[in-house]
Amino acid sequence: MAAVRLVHLKTALHRHGGTPSIPPPWTIFRLPNKTFRLFSTSVSPPSKAVVYEEHGQPDAVYKLRELPPVPIKDDDVCVRMLASPINPSDINRIEGVYPVRPAVPAVGGYEGVGEVHSVGSAVKGLFPGDWVIPSPPSSGTWQTYVVKGQNVWHRIDKSTPMEYAATITVNPLTALRMLEDFVDLKPGDAVVQNGATSIVGQCIIQLARVRGIHSINIIRDRAGSDEVKEKLKKLGADQVFTESQLEVKNLKSLLADTPEPALGFNCVGGNAASSVLKFLKNGGTMVTYGGMSKKPITVSTSSFIFKDLSLRGFWLQKWMTSDKAKECRDMIDYLLSLTRSGELKYDMELCPFDEFPTALDKALGKLGSQPKQVIKF
Repeated sequence: MAAVRLVHLKTALHRHGGTPSIPPPWTIFRLPNKTFRLFSTSVSPPSKAVVYEEHGQPDAVYKLRELPPVPIKDDDVCVRMLASPINPSDINRIEGVYPVRPAVPAVGGYEGVGEVHSVGSAVKGLFPGDWVIPSPPSSGTWQTYVVKGQNVWHRIDKSTPMEYAATITVNPLTALRMLEDFVDLKPGDAVVQNGATSIVGQCIIQLARVRGIHSINIIRDRAGSDEVKEKLKKLGADQVFTESQLEVKNLKSLLADTPEPALGFNCVGGNAASSVLKFLKNGGTMVTYGGMSKKPITVSTSSFIFKDLSLRGFWLQKWMTSDKAKECRDMIDYLLSLTRSGELKYDMELCPFDEFPTALDKALGKLGSQPKQVIKF
């Protein structure tokens, strides 16, 4: 077991005339002309975790387990998790259908925010009480204590609302990268997207608005669609259409004063993807980042020949594995600053860890349409 430097508090205090009152186990304390950094024991506390030992339906294969303490190496940081979301990709990892997934048995979760509990003796720049997120994201965040190397953790501003800190590294970062990586957009340009009510969709609307870019948004037909339209327009959407409204021959006539978009985003597939393509101007690009309908994308021959449209794909995990840790963290800090200023917001629901089964049912769609579920530890 790697050694962790310890200070015997009582001895140190007596040595310098202090009073031997015992602070929390991670305390940094100062005496005249001396500063002591008090490390925890060389193992983490026991951890409660959501574990799956085989792939399958999440509600059938997960178990709530207590895990034993984990050794803390010299360059490790022990983090007490504060919150972590249930993302669709988390569900896919448990099902065993996601392209990259941890070997089973595994702890669920891929992003989140926590508070530094204790550090190894070689750790610099992180201290107990700091708020950190794994960046790039890292598997195993659905547990009360996580021990990983210092290079995994990125310190963030503690004034950030906890639920936004927990969810910033997957959906908002996807929205930002897709707006910046495919077409050189200028203020006054436009984008079009389906799945506009998703977290990525809400972020695209707001990030586009910050840049002076118009957004055309497609939502599915459902009860309360008028209220959904108004909500998206309050976020900054210029145009919002239901899929049935697009059953006309000339979609461009619906745009009014909004310019034809050069860039489109598809997370649905099927007819919803075709609608995005119809809005795009000549030479436009559609980026696919999801396939919620599980239907293929069908492209007319004329879209390729006469409109010269391009079809691209985006997968955040692939982008983040390209030695972009510094760039990724800078963008996360930028996105978090927007959440603190109120320029970036999206629907979430905090759920106590003890109520994880209910949160999972909501994430699986068993209880109808629900906001993003964020587990609070």
